[in-house]
Amino acid sequence: MQLRLLKLGLAALVVLAPGLLLAPANGSDLKTITQSAEQGDADSQFELGQAYYTGQQVPQDHKEAAKWFQLAVKQGHAKSQHKLGYMHVNGLGVSQDFVQAEKLYRLAAEQGYAKSQNNLGVLYFNGQGVSQSFQDAEKWYQLSAEQGHDHAQYNLGILYYNGLGVSQSYQEAEKWYRLAAEQGNANAQYDLGLLYNNGLGVSQSFQEAEKWFRLAAEQGNANAQNILGHLYEYGLGVSKSAQEAAKWRRLAAEQGHAKAQYNLARLYEYGHGVSHSYQKAAEWYRLSAEQGYTISQHRLGKLYNNGQGVKQDYKTAAKWYRLAAEQEYSSSQINLGLLYEHGHGVSQSFQEAEKWYRLAAEQGDLKAKSKLEALYNNRQGVSGDSQKEEK
Repeated sequence: MQLRLLKLGLAALVVLAPGLLLAPANGSDLKTITQSAEQGDADSQFELGQAYYTGQQVPQDHKEAAKWFQLAVKQGHAKSQHKLGYMHVNGLGVSQDFVQAEKLYRLAAEQGYAKSQNNLGVLYFNGQGVSQSFQDAEKWYQLSAEQGHDHAQYNLGILYYNGLGVSQSYQEAEKWYRLAAEQGNANAQYDLGLLYNNGLGVSQSFQEAEKWFRLAAEQGNANAQNILGHLYEYGLGVSKSAQEAAKWRRLAAEQGHAKAQYNLARLYEYGHGVSHSYQKAAEWYRLSAEQGYTISQHRLGKLYNNGQGVKQDYKTAAKWYRLAAEQEYSSSQINLGLLYEHGHGVSQSFQEAEKWYRLAAEQGDLKAKSKLEALYNNRQGVSGDSQKEEK
């Protein structure tokens, strides 16, 4: 399983550099390259492999591409070693084989090929084909980053941010994120924006955060689009604008970003920056809820509970409340308890009502504590253990 790190809202996505996407320019060139490849020229074998890989000038055929890359690999061709390694990672035209990918990446990396150095670091980071080692990941990222490879610079920033294989340092993370961000790396731009947003390793500045979020957002980075919407909604580093907030939330939501879908639904529910519509709110809450986003599950349950934008349906409300309640969302635990207490959409059960009120109360929810106290006072189906705890 690929390791994904979350810390203070910063998504640490380790980036695997893809293979080159080059192909011969025209049919005449392709004929010449084919003849040269058949005669054993490694560069031509690589170029021909690229043609089959991309499907330019010839029908796309990953197996045929792998054949030509393999011939060049036997001659120590670094770019072919890298590309065939990438194909083994992704199972393109060859079997998915991280061990073989590691061997190929290492061959190219030891020749100083920056992309392979980065990708070898990724294998060590994730423990794919090798024993997981953040120290070895750092070694290869560093070699690649020093050659100016933006993916490696970004990945090195992740290690420093989280203190993996290196001493934790927001300042070092900022240094490497910035180097990658200035090359246009959208993930690095987003994470650099988060450092400014949270004042980590730099002086807090919503204006600087907005600058980097916008650069990433304009490249289609959904995380950046969502948080840029947040800045506009609350007027942080920009003039407050509900319309701009809705615009950026929508762009992220349309990419399937669950939190952005929730935020857009909330804007529709309350009519901020968009025309008020419970129906639209329900549509976006549903898309987010189906991805397991807790608050959206709760809000969708509430719309079904109240018949807002959807036909009132206590059974469906209970379904969504339960999904959120099982993720320890206290408001859903209380609402599910209410449905059990009154027998709406579920069989009436004071014991079940008590169970869900108690779970919310244990999180410190005062409303849940009040509901529990009312059940105790009425002695309605409350267990003996519950009554003992009342003393």
